[in-house]
Amino acid sequence: MTNDVAIIGGGIVGLATAHALSERHPGHRITVLDKERHWGAHQTGHNSGVIHSGLYYAPGSAKSRFARAGGEAMYRFCTDHGIPVRRTGKVVVATSNDQLPRLAELQRRGEANGVQAHELDLIGLREREPHVRGVRALLVPDAGITDFAAVSAKLADLLAERGVDLRPATELLGVRRDGAELVLRTNRGEVRTRRAVNCAGLHSDAVAELAGTTPPARILPFRGEYYETTSFTRDLVNALVYPVPDPAFPFLGVHLTRMIDGSLHVGPNAVPALSREGYRWGAISPRHLQRLVTDPGLRVLAKKHWRAGATEIARSALKPLFLRAARSLLPDLRGHDLLPAEAGVRAQAVAPDGTLVDDFLVVEDENWVHVLNAPSPAATASLLIGKDIANRLDSRG
Repeated sequence: MTNDVAIIGGGIVGLATAHALSERHPGHRITVLDKERHWGAHQTGHNSGVIHSGLYYAPGSAKSRFARAGGEAMYRFCTDHGIPVRRTGKVVVATSNDQLPRLAELQRRGEANGVQAHELDLIGLREREPHVRGVRALLVPDAGITDFAAVSAKLADLLAERGVDLRPATELLGVRRDGAELVLRTNRGEVRTRRAVNCAGLHSDAVAELAGTTPPARILPFRGEYYETTSFTRDLVNALVYPVPDPAFPFLGVHLTRMIDGSLHVGPNAVPALSREGYRWGAISPRHLQRLVTDPGLRVLAKKHWRAGATEIARSALKPLFLRAARSLLPDLRGHDLLPAEAGVRAQAVAPDGTLVDDFLVVEDENWVHVLNAPSPAATASLLIGKDIANRLDSRG
């Protein structure tokens, strides 16, 4: 039997897309495929759980449009379904006077995006985060924390109740056309469908190529390594503490996150991974390494950002350097306070000219919607992204 829609990728965006479609079209046949045995196994299950407010993103960008409303939708979903969630607020801290212009620019961006952001002087910062060092900060009240793996599990439960065909441990191996239909070849047989959605995250460009599309950007995986503090030091931070980000690099720097379970995580760095699922240095894919060496866009990127990349690699190899970055915000932290925690891998799209794609990237054709770049705040905004993908499918009939 032919599906109306098949979704490749069972992370939070893929599941949210199926959620939106199954709500809108209760009679449609929808299938979700994922090569792993459980849902949200990669980016969804390896992130910090932060519900972002929309402070950082360029006004008018897809990230800015989705983050604010998406965060509120996520708070409602978690509350409605009994998933732990807290609107903790966060502070973005300038640790020196030369960061103040960038802090002011963040506040302007936030205002343009409809985000509440209140300036804190040194006394205000100390009242909120007594152990954090800085000269000035922005307080963002609507940032918060949840467990996106738990959100994904609830989405999967809701989809199963609605009769959506959920197929874990099902890897896409090939795609062919059969008239007006697509035939998806998997390790568990063929799946026929009229339309398909590529939410494959770290493998999204590879899935696009299987579908016969030349992706306008390629995925470069970055590993984010974290430490968790001992139970004796987790109370040094009350909520979420971020540095002022470097505008030349699309990552937010080493920050401090009180997780939904009360633990305190420090990180991440941003190290180019040696395989698409390179959660540790020993995870090496020769095929991926060959692509890193031969891809012209990645070579341009490496040439442009080699200093920043070398710093991140050094932080990965040398714990004292990682600690130094963390202590710029939290001086009371000591090396023995930090225990290695689970790493994550972020799928970052890179354009052929070496530019890091700084917004969501979605490409469509007659049969496919390809989500080719969905970094943070994609988990925050996933429910709205799912509705947007459903709108794209509906607009083509």
